[in-house]
Amino acid sequence: MLRLSELKLPLDHDEAALEAAIRARLAEFGVPPAGLLRYTVFRRAHDARKRSDIKLTYVIDVEVADEAAVLQRMTGTPHAGPTPDMGYRFVAQAPAHGAALRPVVIGMGPCGLFAGLILAQMGFRPIILERGKAVRERTKDTWGLWRTRVLNPESNVQFGEGGAGTFSDGKLYSQIKDPRHLGRKVLEEFVKAGAPDDILWRARPHIGTFRLVSMVEKMRATIHALGGEVRFQTRVDDIEIEDGRVRGLVLSNGETLRCDHVVLAVGHSARDTFEMLHARGVYLEAKPFSMGFRIEHPQGVIDRSRFGKFAGHKELGAADYKVVHHASNGRSVYSFCMCPGGTVVAATSEPGRVVTNGMSQYSRNERNANAGIVVGVTPEDFPGGPLAGIAFQRQWETRAFELGGGDYSAPGQLVGDFIAGRPSTTLGAVQPSYTPAVHPTDLSTALPDYIIAAIREALPQIDRKISGFAMHDAVLTGVETRTSSPVRVRRGDDYQSVNVRGLYPAGEGAGYAGGIYSAAIDGIEVAEAVALSVTRGAAQ
Repeated sequence: MLRLSELKLPLDHDEAALEAAIRARLAEFGVPPAGLLRYTVFRRAHDARKRSDIKLTYVIDVEVADEAAVLQRMTGTPHAGPTPDMGYRFVAQAPAHGAALRPVVIGMGPCGLFAGLILAQMGFRPIILERGKAVRERTKDTWGLWRTRVLNPESNVQFGEGGAGTFSDGKLYSQIKDPRHLGRKVLEEFVKAGAPDDILWRARPHIGTFRLVSMVEKMRATIHALGGEVRFQTRVDDIEIEDGRVRGLVLSNGETLRCDHVVLAVGHSARDTFEMLHARGVYLEAKPFSMGFRIEHPQGVIDRSRFGKFAGHKELGAADYKVVHHASNGRSVYSFCMCPGGTVVAATSEPGRVVTNGMSQYSRNERNANAGIVVGVTPEDFPGGPLAGIAFQRQWETRAFELGGGDYSAPGQLVGDFIAGRPSTTLGAVQPSYTPAVHPTDLSTALPDYIIAAIREALPQIDRKISGFAMHDAVLTGVETRTSSPVRVRRGDDYQSVNVRGLYPAGEGAGYAGGIYSAAIDGIEVAEAVALSVTRGAAQ
């Protein structure tokens, strides 16, 4: 097949217009109308740089007669060429007699889920250990915090089947390099599990929380059917290391599980696990992350600013945004995990602390848009060793709990008051979506002074790009601290820990991914490394 890109059409075009555009592009390479045999849409996006003339842009895969000759005529021309081979091929198959010890995956977020799935598909019968509960039970516990202020430290937004990504916008795109097209494997597996087909061709696909729940269950069933095993409410409390190699895991039920290949996919909030690994001598290092607030606006304000007269158009849906401001104090302020038509959620995993995050459903039809407005911090901001970033996060999460009133309400402030440097005593026209409640206050002491100053400077500047962004009644809710892992569990080119053989740090928690999509891809790559190691060992 051949691939054509940069085909632009009006927002309200019909199917005939798309086919006509394809035939016109092919005619440039000498293909007559009858030479087009078939076409499929690989990617569709919108170009809203001109709000008065928003276009749909396409990448199309086509089958044509005499393909070799047409491809030769395309040589050296932009936006046309061969369709890349995106098919996934397994790198190994489990030995017929089986491995001496089954590979173990710790964590069942996107990374652990895909590591387990790929290992199962290759016949390695993995054991997946998840400290939290199955996704539906976990969802009930999560609602327990949101509705009744009752936190289960082992079953919440951060811990449980599906990981933190289950309670998110379900974004399935990333800026990572993906030369092997592993992201396509991720999307195809999601579609098999019940995701809408349009994630295969939308430029910025997403799923949403409710759909993710049933999808995760179906993927678990596939792993079981292939001989894998999932153990819920099973936390890893210790790791046994002999002569620089993993030999076993001590579980929360007292069992010692013998193993020599362990995928560490624990997510960015498994703080006790990082502390245990550090105590056992596994090489960890502090890494940069970001902190800030969630900001909420009426979704209509964002739609009108981004799409003008086309706001509300069915082909565009709820508008998103991505912004950055380089503040005069040297800090960068940027939007993080923007959730169109979504809600701000209570995302703590520890008692006596408040953490915010954003999520949305597939429909993205809630009244507010929300995003993290965050500022980067580095180990220089929290000196003290590999675990200092965790202590830094805890400090500000505890402060947010205090400012919110000590009952898991979140501290909030109107944007107008925040910019002016005065406390908020009431909320305005924008109703914050965080539950159990938002407590109006002064956020100036909710985060370090340099973060407050940078965000205060950034909001009016961003308003110049997105009209209404600094509107008085927009709401800031604190605090957003779990943007990424504060530690990195260093690994080598073979994906193993640099000082513990058989331990494979993976995904967001280990510092090698950010979000569902990149974490899933990393899970695939790590599973492949485990499979190759096991098969090499079996052959010796």
